[in-house]
Amino acid sequence: MKIITHSPQETIAAAEKLGGLLKAGDMIAYKGGLGAGKTTFTRGLAIGMGLGDSVTSPTFALVNEYRGEHITLYHFDMYRIDSEDDLESTGFYDYPFEDNVAAVEWSENIAEFLPKETIYVTINSLGENDREIIIEDGGRFAAAWD
Repeated sequence: MKIITHSPQETIAAAEKLGGLLKAGDMIAYKGGLGAGKTTFTRGLAIGMGLGDSVTSPTFALVNEYRGEHITLYHFDMYRIDSEDDLESTGFYDYPFEDNVAAVEWSENIAEFLPKETIYVTINSLGENDREIIIEDGGRFAAAWD
C-alpha cells in the first residue's frame, strides 16, 4: 500500500496507525535515504504501540530501546553494518524479537538476515515535507487502510 504525507505530523499519524496493528515478533525494515523520515516514522510506531514519543535516531548507539509494560520496540541503525560478523558484533541475534517489535533503519545492509515475514517500509522524499510511504506487509494490514 502507498501513503502520501505532507508533514512530519502526517507521517507520524500514518506510522501510529501501523504501530497500533503490530504484535510481538514483528520486524519492520526501513528503506530510504538520509533525511527520508525513518526516525520520524519510528516515533509514530512507538506512539501507536503505547510507548510514548521520546524516539531519537540510533545512529551512534546502533540500537535504542523503547520499553512498555508488555512490549519493547528495538530501533536499530545498520548504516555501518556490512557483514554478518558486523551484525553479530551488535548483539542483534541476542534480542528477544519473538516477544517484541524491531524497526531497522538501513535494512538493505542486512537484508539477507531478516526474517521472511519482515514488513518493509520504504520512505521516499518528494519534497521538503512530502513523503511517499510504501508498506509491504503481504496484505496483512490492507483492511485497516481502506
